[in-house]
Amino acid sequence: MKSLPPTSAGLDQAAALLRAGELVAVPTETVYGLAADATQPDAVAAIFRAKNRPADHPLIVHLGGLAQLPQWAERIPDCAWPVIEAFWPGPLTLVLPATARVPAIVNAGQETVALRWSSHPLLQALLDRLQRPVAAPSANPFCRISPTSAAHVRAHMAGRIAAVVEGGPCSVGIESTILDLSSARPAILRPGAISAAMLQPYLDLAESAAPDAPRVPGNLAAHYAPRQPCYRLEASQMQAHADDRGWQQAAVLAMEAPAQPCGWFKRMPATPDGYAQALYAALHEADASGCAAVWIVLPPDQAAWRAVRDRLLRAARPWCPSGASHAG
Repeated sequence: MKSLPPTSAGLDQAAALLRAGELVAVPTETVYGLAADATQPDAVAAIFRAKNRPADHPLIVHLGGLAQLPQWAERIPDCAWPVIEAFWPGPLTLVLPATARVPAIVNAGQETVALRWSSHPLLQALLDRLQRPVAAPSANPFCRISPTSAAHVRAHMAGRIAAVVEGGPCSVGIESTILDLSSARPAILRPGAISAAMLQPYLDLAESAAPDAPRVPGNLAAHYAPRQPCYRLEASQMQAHADDRGWQQAAVLAMEAPAQPCGWFKRMPATPDGYAQALYAALHEADASGCAAVWIVLPPDQAAWRAVRDRLLRAARPWCPSGASHAG
């Protein structure tokens, strides 16, 4: 895997690789994406092989700007425009009716397509060179921890892809909010940095997605998981479980230091934005700590923490004090 510098020459190389049908990991403000030219079905198919991703999991298409939107979305409802003006470019993905040009492999044969315009300057510069969108899920093996640095990509995707663009750490740190605008009433299908409270002034949001809502990335019950067994508990349960078997050998992520010793400890930021930005890097560290398991003390069950808790509830199973079985 080549490491490409964040320079004009490095971006030129990345664009050439993408035009040739190769896979290139690219920085976004959310996580590093595994990019392929979205107009080349064979290149997009290589994403699924590299990630070991099931073919029925649709991909997000990253646009180079608003001019490309009508080429990929068949119909753009009036309610989309205030949201686009407020939050694009940024960490928001819109699910819209797909045009006939969207390769079936991109949207897993659905009649919708997930579209995003990223604010990351390196990705924007790359797409300016490419002059076409890229399909780009997170640049990690399927269901594992998402990468927020080029080092994470190199550690887990070496030998599977052609190159990674060195873009430094991701500023947001968790995947984009996915907003469905293809149904009768807008609904959030995946929470992210753009919250329901931020969208509410622009939309009449449904409280939950319709039963027939399109399939979107990141909604499996188990996702974003370390290789080591990973368990979760509420902060109110921490002291009660601190003497359970395994605690002293575990890697622990929490906003407060545990009273009982553990194998490895990472203090997590006390704000939702800070926690989100640090989350995946902390999980990568915990996974590499040498501990037999990872324990996560959850942040508060409050609206402001919805996106972070969503990722943690998928990454970790509830802890059973007996250690005999774990519901998930």
